[in-house]
Amino acid sequence: MQQQPSASVKAEPAPPPAPVFFALDTFTVNLGDADRVLYIGITLRMKDEATRSRLNEYLPEVRSRLLLLFSRQNAATLATEEGKQQLITAIKETLATPLVVGQPKQVVTDVLYTAFILR
Repeated sequence: MQQQPSASVKAEPAPPPAPVFFALDTFTVNLGDADRVLYIGITLRMKDEATRSRLNEYLPEVRSRLLLLFSRQNAATLATEEGKQQLITAIKETLATPLVVGQPKQVVTDVLYTAFILR
């Protein structure tokens, strides 16, 4: 009598998909505070390649939205860990809005700081 393979043996789980990143050129922005400047570099982690391609296609609008967002920030808030985390949330929300009517929302799963200098 041959023994059947046990049903309890499980197949190896599939490896997670490769991450999709989109690095943006650095921004140098005057903050809402008088005489304060933010130099910031960010890389976006995207849900999928289609989102990355869409953001790249509309890159001037993406950069404009982010420049406006950054210029509204306060240096004292950005100097704190909580302020940096709040900015990550604001970046995700700013980029989630469709770039043109009829497009789906952009899903940015994470924002990674690659440079962050307050002067």
